Formats: sequence, structure tokens, C-alpha cells
Amino acid sequence: MNKIEHAKTKEILECFEQLSKIPRCSKNEKEIAEWLLNWAKEHNFEARMDKVRNIVIKTPGSPGYEKSPVVVIQGHMDMVCEKTPDSPHDFCKDPIKFVYEGEWLTADRTTLGADNGIAIAMAMVMATDKGIAHPPLELLFTVDEETGLTGANNLAPGFIEGKILINVDSEDEGVFTVGCAGGINTNLSLPLEYEAIPAGYKQYKITAGGMKGGHSGIDIGKGKANALRILGRGLYQLKKQDIDLRLADVKGGSAHNAIPRDAYAVVFLPANNAEKAKSTIAEWSNIFNSEFKSTDPELVVAISENSEGNFNRAVAAAKTQKVIELMLVIPHGVESMSPDIANLVETSNNFANLKVDNGAVKVLTSQRSSVVTKLHALTHRVESAARLAGGEAKSGDGYPPWQPNMDSLLLARSVKLYEKMYNKKPVVEVIHAGLECGIIGDRNPGMDMISIGPTLKYPHSPDEKIHVGSIGKVWDFIIELLKELK
Repeated sequence: MNKIEHAKTKEILECFEQLSKIPRCSKNEKEIAEWLLNWAKEHNFEARMDKVRNIVIKTPGSPGYEKSPVVVIQGHMDMVCEKTPDSPHDFCKDPIKFVYEGEWLTADRTTLGADNGIAIAMAMVMATDKGIAHPPLELLFTVDEETGLTGANNLAPGFIEGKILINVDSEDEGVFTVGCAGGINTNLSLPLEYEAIPAGYKQYKITAGGMKGGHSGIDIGKGKANALRILGRGLYQLKKQDIDLRLADVKGGSAHNAIPRDAYAVVFLPANNAEKAKSTIAEWSNIFNSEFKSTDPELVVAISENSEGNFNRAVAAAKTQKVIELMLVIPHGVESMSPDIANLVETSNNFANLKVDNGAVKVLTSQRSSVVTKLHALTHRVESAARLAGGEAKSGDGYPPWQPNMDSLLLARSVKLYEKMYNKKPVVEVIHAGLECGIIGDRNPGMDMISIGPTLKYPHSPDEKIHVGSIGKVWDFIIELLKELK
């Protein structure tokens, strides 16, 4: 480990490394939940787990704070599990391998999981530190935040007592988040029709890769390339050259909140069109690389003969065309910017995932908006695209936006304290990403909330990294804030 000057940062990172040895991909939080319950038992803390494995761990107030208002320290247990194509990492059993790069901590070709494991580690160290003054604390750790905010959506009334909540899931030190977008996920399904592979056709694999990806809320406004959209455009250009391609398989993307970095299609082409196809793909690879040279300089599209997979039939020509057109028409990126808050994405869609499954193309999209009516309008548009292509769509219930309360007493106290500690004003913002605060507040009326956190870059991608020095600053701020909440 690199030299770390802040004593508590070292302790927090040691705790973070311990929990990073435990599998905790979204929807796979059983082991981390049991580990946390055992930890609470070892320290004689009262702990409860609900039916979906949300956990609350209660710690008494320090001397003089026993009767102070309860404060909730909140984070989520799960992480987005992304890795590079060459990584052998198995998220079901392998520990995350830490890599220190100067002032930053990252992982070896995988997501780091600081989103949001660092919150859990900070809360655990906070609860066991006998030298700090704080009110009674409730450490609220939720499940499955990343794929649908399942934990927050299933919080029962009364599961937590506190009416002051500090969410530690923001990603810029010195920034206080007081509002966020709501979201809805949509699953599309387009049935396929198959036929025999035409005579004289050979199998090829077209890949679109080298893209940076990123968080579909935080990074959606940065104009990054989406591998599924790039692949769809490449396939469309082959069709424009009168190359009669037939799909065998197509796949790309992962989580609903990660911009796809890699995608591929297995296709059958007439053997006598192979050179034209290679020339077309090479040309458009250069075009795509030029379009995204600032955001995705390593973007590449390639075609090669393929012998992988046991493909003994092809998708019919008409259905192949429908799939390609669906890949082009599904919205991706910024739909509209906020007219009230400068540089805030108001409404967006992430074309998140596509695969062939059970004789159909299955697509996952993720819509976000800080305006509920616009969120539903974009969702209806996505659903309509599926139906026009001859498929069907099913959308989830989604989650509400967190409407900012600029008159919040917690916010006012936090801003004043931060300015006193660091001699500068913090940034107060509303973000386009989703946070659990909106749901928690909806289920616990009267909750006063703020979201903060250490500086984190490129979450939901293998480039994820956390600024080590910012961890101590956030720790110091929270400790001073707790001291004032007597």
C-alpha cells in the first residue's frame, strides 16, 4: 500500500479491502450481508435484516449524545461487476485486486467497487471508533441499488428510526447532492425467425470494442460511444452495400446503468462479398474513431472469419433487417437538458444491453429524468420502438426523482461547516444519476437528507478509481458534522 498520511484513511481502506474479498455483485449480496451481520454481532451492535437482505446496524450515541436525534449513515452493499475482455476475474469467488497509482486506488482490470463499498467501510470504522462524538447511529446498508434500487424500494416503514440521513454515495468531494433523477427500466423482446444457412455463405464475427463506457447517469452527457449503437451502424452500412448478411448471434452491454463498451455480432455472408465487407467495416471503423476521437480514442470495429459457436441456422433476412433497424432506432444519450439548472441533463436513455435468448432478441434500456412526465414519455417512446419492430415491451415501476429541498436545515448546517473547515464553499447540486434518497425519503416522510462522498472517477467501468486523499477529507467532515448534531 502506498504511504497514506491520514490515519483513518488507512483504516478505512483496510476495511474496504476486507469486504472486497467477498462477492457482492448486484443480486448476489447474501455473503456480504452475512459478513456484516457477523461483524455487528462481534461488536455487540443491534442489527436487523429484512426480507430482501437490507441491513440496519444500530450503535449507541457517545457520552453526552445518548438522547440526540438518530442519524442514518447510508450506502449500498452491491457493486457493478464489469471487467475488461482479457480479465480472468471471476466475480463469484475472486477478491478484487487493488492497484495503487499515485494518489488513486483502482483495480486490476475490473470495477473497484468503491461505488459503494467505501461507504460501508467508512460507516464500520465510524461505528467502532470510541474517540469520536456522535449521536446514535443507524448504519443502513441496502441491496441491489445498481440494477433497480430493489433494497430501497422494499424498505418497510419503521425499519429505520432516524430522520436525518447522510448518504455516502456521491462521487465528488466538496459537492453536496440534494436531488437526483428518477428512472425506469424497460425490457424489449423481438421474436426471431430462422432458416437454413444459404449455400455459399461463410460465418464471420463483427466486433465493436475499445470504448470507455461509464455510468449511464453521470457520463451520459459526455457524448461517449455506445458499442451497441456503433455495432448497429456498422451492420447497417454492410446492408447498404447490398451485402446480404444474416444474423446468427448478437450481444453487447451489461448492467442497465453502464454504457456498453463492447459488442459483437456473428453473421453469415456470401463468400464472394467477404472483401467488400472487410473494406466497409475498415472504412467505418475509421469514421467511428474520428467521430469519437475525444471520448473513445481506442474505439475499433473489426470483422474476421469465425468458427466459434455451433450455429447451424441463420436469422431470416427480414428479421435480420428488423434487428438492425431496432438497434438504430432505440434512443441513446441525452434527450433534453434542464431549462432551470445549468449543465444538468434532465432526461436521457441508456441503450444498455442486447442479446439473443430463447429465439428472441432481448434488449434492456434505462430511462432517467428529473421530470416524471418526461420520464414516462421517453419510456413510451422506447416501448413504441419495440412494438413497431414487431416485438413487445415491459417496463418496471421505476423510482421517483429526489426533489431538492433548498431550505433543508441539514444542508444549511453542512454548507456552513464545510466553509468553516476548508475555507471555501461546497458545490450544491442536483445530479442526473439515481440515488436511493428519493425512495428512502418517500417511505420515511420528514427525512432531512444530503448525499456526499469521496472523489470517484469512471464508476461502472474497469477504469473505476477513487482519490485516496479525498477519503480523509470526507471522513473529517462527517465526524465534525456528527459532533454538531447533538
